Amino acid sequence: MKHLLKMLDLSQQEIFEILDLADKLKYQTKHDIPHPMLEGKTLGMIFQKASTRTRVSFETGMYQLGGYPLFLSANDLQIGRGEPVQDTARVLSRYLDCIMIRTFAQKEVEDLAEYGTIPIINGLTDFCHPCQVLADLLTIREYKANFDGLKMCYIGDGNNMANSLIVGGLKVGMNVSVACPDDYRPDQQVMDFAKDFNGFSITNSPLEAAQNADVLITDVWSSMGMESEIEKRKIAFKGYQINDDIMAAAKSDAMVMHCLPAHREEEITAKVFEAHAKEIFDEAENRLHAQKAVMVKLMLPDGE
Repeated sequence: MKHLLKMLDLSQQEIFEILDLADKLKYQTKHDIPHPMLEGKTLGMIFQKASTRTRVSFETGMYQLGGYPLFLSANDLQIGRGEPVQDTARVLSRYLDCIMIRTFAQKEVEDLAEYGTIPIINGLTDFCHPCQVLADLLTIREYKANFDGLKMCYIGDGNNMANSLIVGGLKVGMNVSVACPDDYRPDQQVMDFAKDFNGFSITNSPLEAAQNADVLITDVWSSMGMESEIEKRKIAFKGYQINDDIMAAAKSDAMVMHCLPAHREEEITAKVFEAHAKEIFDEAENRLHAQKAVMVKLMLPDGE
């Protein structure tokens, strides 16, 4: 594991190694056990998309690991003024030990990895969100003990979250069902990956997808950068909501997750959100622990 660019790149073993290390680091964090494993290391954090959870969790995580995080706004970098990404990659590789980037195009992340000489972490692109899904998997395992026989259901836009949840869920052995409008399906690359799994299904019926689900997940109807489509999407996604009817279709002990921010009464009702707030905010916290595990794996590849 040289980089974290997308879930498609990770093997099942690598995913479980990250989750196991995240468990260990979470225990140490909760019990105030110092773990300065990345002392002397530097993480550059490039943001071309705004963030709450990504910035705070990476910055806090690097500090807790004994390293130094640098916040790099695209507005303050030459990459924001037209410098080729390959030049930025080669320069920053001489200063830093790792780069986390949150941006729009997946190609930009892939180019950083190709031209740089240090590990690259995808903090989010329009194609995928591997850091969030590793935190989601960590949360599911905490609540359900393991992934064997579980059904994960995603309802909503076939966006970066859907892409990564499908891949991550299938790779760890869960069955995955997706409900989204026909015109908003996941990326074809992900659909091609999923078609080889008997446990994958996709439909435009949320109730059908939610039948006997152990885990229900949704995301906003209009992601960052899609502000001009809000009204159009409100029409397209009407009915794609986790509500009482969906909860009744799922298993009685089904958990609910949301990567946040949540738009109550759109993709999820306030009632369901508050009933499952513990799971949702445990999920948010687990961004910290999962990302710390990723940073350790990448910056200390020969051992923890």
